Amino acid sequence: MDKNTITYRFLPCISEFKRHSEWIDCIRNIVERHNQDNITRTIAYQSFYLLHPEIKWSFLASMVSRNAGWNMTDLEGETLKTLLSAETRKNLFMTYERANWSIFQDAFPQLLVYHYSTLSGEKMFHLLEEFNVSSFMQTEWSRYWDERDGERLVKSQIINEQNLIQGPVIEHPVYKRKVFRTGLFFMEDHLHFCSVIFPTLDGRLIGASVHDFRKLDERIKLGEILYKILFHETFYPSIFEFAQKVQPTGSRKDYEEFFKELNNRASSDVLTSLYNKVNHHWDMEGDWSKKTYVQAAWYEEHDIPEDPSMTAWFFRKQNQLRKVAWLKSKMPWPKKRTAGR
Repeated sequence: MDKNTITYRFLPCISEFKRHSEWIDCIRNIVERHNQDNITRTIAYQSFYLLHPEIKWSFLASMVSRNAGWNMTDLEGETLKTLLSAETRKNLFMTYERANWSIFQDAFPQLLVYHYSTLSGEKMFHLLEEFNVSSFMQTEWSRYWDERDGERLVKSQIINEQNLIQGPVIEHPVYKRKVFRTGLFFMEDHLHFCSVIFPTLDGRLIGASVHDFRKLDERIKLGEILYKILFHETFYPSIFEFAQKVQPTGSRKDYEEFFKELNNRASSDVLTSLYNKVNHHWDMEGDWSKKTYVQAAWYEEHDIPEDPSMTAWFFRKQNQLRKVAWLKSKMPWPKKRTAGR
């Protein structure tokens, strides 16, 4: 099957003779079709990368999205159901879901406009304003078209996505009160909200983490380190092979099956069997780049860890969580007082 056939199946041809409003409607429909849940987002990002391997952020986004799916299904696994209340698990799920939906809703129109620009041979980035894309990214896409500086584009995309969710998700009063100020130590040090792993078919886990998910600078730094790990010549072939051969389901069984020795595998159902589709609405407050100074430090180079292997960390984390869950299940809880006593 040639690339043109694959392109047509994934992204339909849009006649260049369509009116401006028709272009906007077509792109919106494509975004909506692929922004249904974590699985459709993961597949869409990767499919786009296969069409446009020069846009490396798209593959990074796909692999980070896989991690979000695994974290979501973990919340309904036996261990975390023992450790966390139903309300806490729901709030954590919605934090993952809202952040990832918002990033896709902003980023995928950018990818589509780039795609159709390549087909027409002309810049079409003026359309991005119709999708509430920041003026920062409108400028960066135009700059990439002229200069073809892929490294700068990836960093700009990371900077954009993390600034995008800072206000509506990280600093949102509801998420702030019910997630980021509740059990923060447990969430970060045991759930590893800030850790991202890239699996391989030979049972290795490669990745990185930071210690404070709430801090914008730290998330940008993490994104850039993950990008360098993902496309490092030592790791990229194995991770890309995994991505091509393993269909995302949201379950950690996606990669646990490749572990040579793993006792007590965590039961993890596929994401679509655990969660219904969430209906979101777009409530981004203006253009973040008109209110925030783009710091030069966000473009600085960061060294990857000397050993980004996280396989041992994964086993250690799983064992710790199971032990804590077992202890909690054995603890005597005081009986609730009945009314009138």
